Amino acid sequence: MVIFGVDLPLWAFFIIGLIAVIIVWKLFKFAIKILLVIVVFFVILIGLDYFHVFDTIQNFFATVI
Repeated sequence: MVIFGVDLPLWAFFIIGLIAVIIVWKLFKFAIKILLVIVVFFVILIGLDYFHVFDTIQNFFATVI
């Protein structure tokens, strides 16, 4: 198989492909973990807003100052 003018054996092509698939899979897993952390963070913020925690803190600071 000729790629960019270089004769590349088929076994080397498969090894390069396998390494690329492994790297892409690791990046995909990392992106899923980051997405999960962001989703959990926003769920916690929504829960705090639902229970009026931020309003309570704002009222506390308004009465203290």
